[in-house]
Amino acid sequence: MTITTRYERRVARVRDVVQEHSELDDGAATELAVRVLQALDTIPEQIR
Repeated sequence: MTITTRYERRVARVRDVVQEHSELDDGAATELAVRVLQALDTIPEQIR
């Protein structure tokens, strides 16, 4: 049984969107998704 965390689901969601709109492979899209989420997480919640 694979346990998927909320963070892993968020990364997968962003990765899928990135891949739909680019020609990045899975690894590169995942790296970009992680960076995007890191950036979004620095924005205060009231502003998001």
